[in-house]
Amino acid sequence: MTNTLDISNLFDDQLFAIPFFKFVSQDCALDAADMSLITKNCKLVSFEKGDVLLNAGTECNYIYFILSGEAISYFNDHTGKTTIWFFHFNRPESYVKNIFAVDYKSFLSGAPSTISIEALSKLVAIRFSKEDIKIIKQDSSFFKSWINLINERALIMIYDRLSALLTLSATERYKNLLKEEPYLLNMFTSYHIASYIDIAPPSLSRIRKKI
Repeated sequence: MTNTLDISNLFDDQLFAIPFFKFVSQDCALDAADMSLITKNCKLVSFEKGDVLLNAGTECNYIYFILSGEAISYFNDHTGKTTIWFFHFNRPESYVKNIFAVDYKSFLSGAPSTISIEALSKLVAIRFSKEDIKIIKQDSSFFKSWINLINERALIMIYDRLSALLTLSATERYKNLLKEEPYLLNMFTSYHIASYIDIAPPSLSRIRKKI
């Protein structure tokens, strides 16, 4: 249940973070001190279509909370084939995997990223650095608990994603998308959808004709 969120005392330079506060308040109550702490330790950023937020092979130093626009995280295998890992956007249908754009392993461990993140359109996001997260967690016990909750949800979604890619047939993956994320079909191209379920575009066309 969403907690009551009092934003009446926010300053003008804190208003950009209201969508983030509303997202957090779905799980826990935020007070003025929490909101002030958060806005002091994040940054509003924007990107143009085609801008790269993260390159594979580099360390992921930021986590992005999407405010508007669309992006993708993707990886390339040893043959050069590209597979979209997650779509990123902020809509009522969005899950944690959509709202946050980050390479979790790289962000948490400092290891080189295995994915790249690219803007598909004009993109606006709230950016948190590792140091930002560290400071907020140190000064807010609730935020530390909330981050752990988000990490748990992300872990489950990553497991489900890998399980689908490794165990389901191409047709089953498409049917699963129709069941779990049908709105993606109206948001992204057939090329992107095919990449997301790890098949070639012609194969996607054949599957659609059979269903």
